[in-house]
Amino acid sequence: MRWNDHSKLIGTHAFLSPSQPTWLKKEPDELIEGKKNSYSQQIGTLLHEYAADCIKFREKLKKTDMHGVKFDLMRKGIPEYVIDINRIYPTFMNYVNDAIGYGLDPEVVLYYSDECYGTADAINVDNKILRIHDLKTGVKPAKMEQLMVYAGLFYLEYSMKPEKVRAELRIYQMDEVLVFEPEAEEVREVMDKIEEQDRVLKSIIQEVF
Repeated sequence: MRWNDHSKLIGTHAFLSPSQPTWLKKEPDELIEGKKNSYSQQIGTLLHEYAADCIKFREKLKKTDMHGVKFDLMRKGIPEYVIDINRIYPTFMNYVNDAIGYGLDPEVVLYYSDECYGTADAINVDNKILRIHDLKTGVKPAKMEQLMVYAGLFYLEYSMKPEKVRAELRIYQMDEVLVFEPEAEEVREVMDKIEEQDRVLKSIIQEVF
């Protein structure tokens, strides 16, 4: 048998994939919604990149910039029919402009060890206030635990005390901004857990090697 050459598809996955045949039982409207959702991660990545550039160069967004953001997504391969720009843009604009207004830095890596580190969307410390802002472009409700871990990593890496430098954590999602100001004790619990879990992993690695 002489097989057709599809080498360019190796390592990729079709939306109607044999390995995940749940689409066989979906109605047309469910199939279309699923196709739209399949772009959500890519859209989120591109929006984070766009936001990081705006914050880095201190370029605030205006309402009239909405179509420019949509065009940028389309230019990078996102089909127009999956971009709900009217839902996305207001919160996206607020996230960018607030980050610039508070003097935050974009995409900052916070490191405790090779087992525990992460990249904060936007962060800075000023006047004894640690500010961490996170942009969520999906519809699944976000949880504040992620930002608590970022805060714990910051205090551990830079040897600062949550009792001396308080934290304000913000999640920008849908059409709202969630603000949380944790108590020092709450942050300490996360810091302790980071150290404890890291020790556990290191002990296992040492036993193996």
